[in-house]
Amino acid sequence: MDTHPETAACQPKIRSYEHRNLFEHAGACGGFIDTFGYPFCRGRIMNSLEVDKGQYDSIMPVFWATGACMIIRANLFKNEGGFDERFFAHMEEIDLCWRLRKKGHNIVVIPQSTVYHVGGGTLPKKNPRKTFYNFRNNLLMLTKNLSWPILLWIIPIRLLLDGVAGLKFLLDGDAKDTWAVVRAHFSFYKLSMQPSSIRKESLQSSMNKTGIYQGSILFDFYFKRIKSFSSLPIQRFPSQL
Repeated sequence: MDTHPETAACQPKIRSYEHRNLFEHAGACGGFIDTFGYPFCRGRIMNSLEVDKGQYDSIMPVFWATGACMIIRANLFKNEGGFDERFFAHMEEIDLCWRLRKKGHNIVVIPQSTVYHVGGGTLPKKNPRKTFYNFRNNLLMLTKNLSWPILLWIIPIRLLLDGVAGLKFLLDGDAKDTWAVVRAHFSFYKLSMQPSSIRKESLQSSMNKTGIYQGSILFDFYFKRIKSFSSLPIQRFPSQL
């Protein structure tokens, strides 16, 4: 950090505390995001975790650093107002990194440092409240950080995809998760009416495309059966890969 003043924040490699050869869900080896706002990681796509064989040991810029273990410049953290308190433990670090990137700062992963993360300490995976925050916060993050022309087509698609996810929860017998998706949408509608939720930065157009996957990670995962980061088509990433 001392020798790279353009870097606002960085993260180590995150591996599972219980299964130490696996990457951990919360950050793995650096955070990315796709065209539709779905986050994923180098070493973790959706809920599929890769075995760490050193395949991602290169230092590189990413879209977001995990809140599980992040070094961030205190002055930048304070100037940006820190984490959005409405997010509560889900995607607040992605929102913050996005805001920092729009100001021209870099986010980097340093795999030479490894942290073992327990995961699910705040909310367990099978908790409807976790489902609520995941869906609500992602929509709120997009609304805060994307321009209006992009939002006009992204948000309707996302609402439709969320509906499909809610239906799948119901078919799987997880009615509480389906209701969590419905509640997430109504909460999003309410929050998106607040001025602080729709603030648009004038510097957004200057943000580079580092860490943005020019495609749909959901489509590639569920239809193309791509389970590893290294199997994603490299041409859909910026040239730094």
